[in-house]
Amino acid sequence: MLLRFALFAALIATPAYAAPVRKAPPKPVVAKEVPPQPLHDTETVVMTTDLGTITLELDGKHAPISTANFMRYVDNKRFDGVVFYRAMHLKWGEQPNGLIQAGTRGDPRKTFPPIAHEPTNQTGVLHKAGAISLARLAPGTATGDFSILLSDIDGLDANPQSTDPEAQAGYAAFGHVVSGMDVVRKIWDQPVDPEAGEGFMKGQMLAQPVKVISVRRVVAP
Repeated sequence: MLLRFALFAALIATPAYAAPVRKAPPKPVVAKEVPPQPLHDTETVVMTTDLGTITLELDGKHAPISTANFMRYVDNKRFDGVVFYRAMHLKWGEQPNGLIQAGTRGDPRKTFPPIAHEPTNQTGVLHKAGAISLARLAPGTATGDFSILLSDIDGLDANPQSTDPEAQAGYAAFGHVVSGMDVVRKIWDQPVDPEAGEGFMKGQMLAQPVKVISVRRVVAP
């Protein structure tokens, strides 16, 4: 979401009547994918950031598609070096109220194909404080971006009774933070750039994104 690419072209001594010669951009170098590991009912991962460590438990039993997708990125180290780039501050309710967001942002070197949508009315994994949820555009477009909630945000859950297709689908929560909510809060508290971002995200982009150094699975003893 919200991809930013800077494209630079240099035209040197090109006649006015001639079309500039453009070289095809090099294909991104993508590391060979490691074989998938069996999915457990509960997967635990440790996310190390510039501001501290966040430990997450993912619900492979009830949200297997979303959890397997996240673990695919983990096992292939595709989250290493990404950043938390967004902090959404909701002005109402008990504070802190909102979420932080990170991920691959469509980088072709890191991003796997989209996955099927897992609505919360099917999984039972809800958007409560500490939940991790996949970011998406339309349902079925989620890839390598995710949010961690500072508060309960029931509006992100699926609402089959709604007449709005977006609200009907909701977002796919698939786990929660078991330690490191203080780090989540530190990221959320970082200054935002009031001019950065588009549409409803304007003013929600971190002025200095927080780097994710690594994300690793915790192997059960």
